Amino acid sequence: MSFVPGLGIAKGMALTLRRFFEPKVTVMYPEVRLDPPPKFRGRLQLLYDEWGTIKCETCFQCAQACPIECIDMGGVDTRGRFHVHWGAPETYDERREESALRRSGRPVPDPAYRPFEAVDLTTLDAILDEYDHDPAHMLAILEATQAAYGYLPVATLKRISQRTGAWYAMIYGTASYYRHLRFEPAQAARQAAAVDA
Repeated sequence: MSFVPGLGIAKGMALTLRRFFEPKVTVMYPEVRLDPPPKFRGRLQLLYDEWGTIKCETCFQCAQACPIECIDMGGVDTRGRFHVHWGAPETYDERREESALRRSGRPVPDPAYRPFEAVDLTTLDAILDEYDHDPAHMLAILEATQAAYGYLPVATLKRISQRTGAWYAMIYGTASYYRHLRFEPAQAARQAAAVDA
């Protein structure tokens, strides 16, 4: 193979001239916005309630759903008994606040919101005694609670969490999975549906 002086420079200049006349691929964001691709899942954002308190309850659902496993969470359970971790080495501290229950499982406020009422918890204590405060019977506990109160008041969910040691996320996950369980009285749920429509 013979060495031709300046061949590399000529090839480089030819590539430059070829690319010079192609259309620009740079998008002048934010003036010009592209349509998101079909599999775009949105930007990660923590939810806050109307008082500015973060609503993350460390349920690990975002870490489980992340397709490239870039979300990492960790913390301790509500009673501080054992460390819980999901994902790669821990990066973020978790926040376990009761304010995560303030809105009946809804991520944003709505017109049907009203402050939570005081609830007599003696009926719930009898239900918990019947199931030996065992979180393995969470569905049965929640069904009995709804049968007693007509819905699942926030105060009962807090008491279930305190007495059984179950996380709020476990209680909400169980209650929101089953359609027959509801977080609001039937009348408030009908009003919220009418407002949303």
